[in-house]
Amino acid sequence: MAEQILVTGATGYIGGRLVPRLLAAGYKVRCLVRDANRLQSFAWRDQVEVCEGDVLGTPSLMEAMRGIKIGYYLIHGIQGSHPDVQRDLTAARNFAHAAENSGLERIIYFGELANETGNVAPYLQSRRETGNILRQGKVPVTEFQASMVIGSGSALFEMVRYTAERQPFFFCPKWFFSNTQPISIHDVLEYLIGALNAPTSIGKIIQIGGASCLTYAQMLLAYSKMRGLRRHLIRLPWSTPLLSGYWVHMITPVHFRVILPLIQSLQTDSIVENELATRLFPQIKPQDFETSLKLALGRAENDEVETSWSDALVAIQGDARPVTLHTTEGMILERRQMLLDLPNALVFRSFSELGGNVGWLYMNWAWQIRGWVDKLFGGVGLRRGRRDPEDLRVGEALDFWRVEELHPGELLRLRAEMKVPGKAWLEYQSIVQPDGKTLLTQTAYFAPRGLGGFLYWYLLYPIHSHIFSGLIRKIAARATELAQKESISFGY
Repeated sequence: MAEQILVTGATGYIGGRLVPRLLAAGYKVRCLVRDANRLQSFAWRDQVEVCEGDVLGTPSLMEAMRGIKIGYYLIHGIQGSHPDVQRDLTAARNFAHAAENSGLERIIYFGELANETGNVAPYLQSRRETGNILRQGKVPVTEFQASMVIGSGSALFEMVRYTAERQPFFFCPKWFFSNTQPISIHDVLEYLIGALNAPTSIGKIIQIGGASCLTYAQMLLAYSKMRGLRRHLIRLPWSTPLLSGYWVHMITPVHFRVILPLIQSLQTDSIVENELATRLFPQIKPQDFETSLKLALGRAENDEVETSWSDALVAIQGDARPVTLHTTEGMILERRQMLLDLPNALVFRSFSELGGNVGWLYMNWAWQIRGWVDKLFGGVGLRRGRRDPEDLRVGEALDFWRVEELHPGELLRLRAEMKVPGKAWLEYQSIVQPDGKTLLTQTAYFAPRGLGGFLYWYLLYPIHSHIFSGLIRKIAARATELAQKESISFGY
């Protein structure tokens, strides 16, 4: 029988790409996730066993490890200027303890690479201590340490891409010139899977990096050259990670809480200092930065992004579990309906493709302004876009929304992640009628928080009402256009 592997962090950037490659290699996979619904739209969902639980709860860990020999620990802590280090260490202790008591024989951990220095950023320190905690247990650990991962949808790639595309001048604090060794996501996956058949890697800390050693400033110039952009560097004598983080937050889709650990990491050199990876995995030849960049750019432009940095809820919401929506007293809702003489599939497609390059169809400029205001006050903004122009998954980001529930051909519910004084959702349904027509329903839900929440809703309701009214009409019009493009007559 095929060996069964446990993967934690399967909804994250690396875990979401590791799982299908493990399946392709012939392994059976069990995924430990906090919310099983977030896996429902992955193509490989039906090929894996799903265990719902949390690394902060030992009973669910024991159940997830039952019958497992090897487990991947791909969990990252809350990212931001003040990461909860104790939470990370508690999770690692729980995992190590459960591994000992469940008969797990090996842990494979993906950590961070940072050269020894007296001033290590809190996030890097947390990742380093997580590895130490795992190794203190009785189960042997293989730890891979990498500086920055580059691939379509990675935070580093989006940071380089948008910064280079939108700034003719790069104002470069000191952290722009620290030395690093970014590695392709393809090579990271090769190492993670290769470790399964490399017993000599057991108990080792293995530093991995790409074939290029360069600074962040050189990354920007390399991208600019590849895209034919003329860009200029202006050196600054200070570091300013907080100010830099906020600036990058404003001009890129990547949120401040994700950006800041990257910038803090770049204040420390992160170069591979030994050849252990080459000796243990001679078959892996890491790509250089330019090759990695070309592959990532090509996949992004062809909408072939498997996973994105924004897939991980922890990046923005911390431990907040997706809220189960109930229409209760105190919940304000606005529902609009239109009966369309159109096939249900086209109506569903017309609203499930909202956001990203398609935009919001009606008064798109107003949505963009709302995104800029949100960015200004520390929110996620509108420019996260969407991973794929047509496909959606539960749990992934869509502009400043999060896909909370999805039933293809029936329902799409988005939860707001922009700054609002309360909780908000936008829900669409396409319901087939007995006569073959489709009922399009658009519902905006708002749960106000305190007096400010009620004032927000009622003062802005005239604007919201106008936008929502125009939006449902545009969705209906788009469904009609889709039908016309397919040269189908519906007897309008």
